[in-house]
Amino acid sequence: MSEESTPLPAAPLQRGMDLLSNAAIAVAVAALLGLVAVQGWQVIARYVINDSPSWTEPVTVLLLATAMSLGAAAGVHTNRHFGFFLLADAVGPRLHRLLHAVSPLVVAAIGAVMAYWGAVLLLDGLDIRIAGAAMPQSIGYLPLSLGGVLMVVFALYRLFLVLRAPLTDEAR
Repeated sequence: MSEESTPLPAAPLQRGMDLLSNAAIAVAVAALLGLVAVQGWQVIARYVINDSPSWTEPVTVLLLATAMSLGAAAGVHTNRHFGFFLLADAVGPRLHRLLHAVSPLVVAAIGAVMAYWGAVLLLDGLDIRIAGAAMPQSIGYLPLSLGGVLMVVFALYRLFLVLRAPLTDEAR
């Protein structure tokens, strides 16, 4: 096997980002599985036992918010999020690089807003209990805030990769 065909080992930062993304995906998957279990129990309790539990709805909302927020953050890491990539691919090399640098900045800004306001709303309702569940009313904002923080981390890493990439000869 030649040197050129041997893949280079991932940098420690890349491995760390991959590990963090995989952890977010694992938690999102666990949340989806938990959501299925809770909703399954809700159906059995309501239609078979005829005693519908009150805790299933708030737990389902929390699990759904967790799956969506962490899944969206992992999508930022894998660059599978919404973007205007066609525009960036249609322009010249220098503008192409600029647009690819602006994209993670926009995602980071959105993630920062989500993280900040999610945390504000979480802290605001910690002392209010959800009816039917032993959880704070604002617990649903925790995954929103954590997902926002992960979006910022992954978007800034994407920006680092864009800025680190060498310019091609056409762009100089």
